[in-house]
Amino acid sequence: MATPVTNHLLMFGGTECTHCHEMDPFVEQLKKEEGIEIQYFETWHDEDNAKLLEELDKGRCGGVPFFYNTKTEKFICGSCDYETLKAWAKGA
Repeated sequence: MATPVTNHLLMFGGTECTHCHEMDPFVEQLKKEEGIEIQYFETWHDEDNAKLLEELDKGRCGGVPFFYNTKTEKFICGSCDYETLKAWAKGA
């Protein structure tokens, strides 16, 4: 069953994805320091979440982690540094 979208900041990942887990501290830091929450969607074991990823990715990245801002339609493919993630989350 697909996870309902409840936030405009989305992260798609996989349970066993090393690169996704590398981003976890940055996602937590955003929440703690900026009060910014990113909704997580597991795609490796959830077919509906994987379909949502495909719809939003539109063939641009083809993998996880994939971050998508539904307000700005900006995205990040793969891992990045904290400042890049924060700028994306703030709509820059």
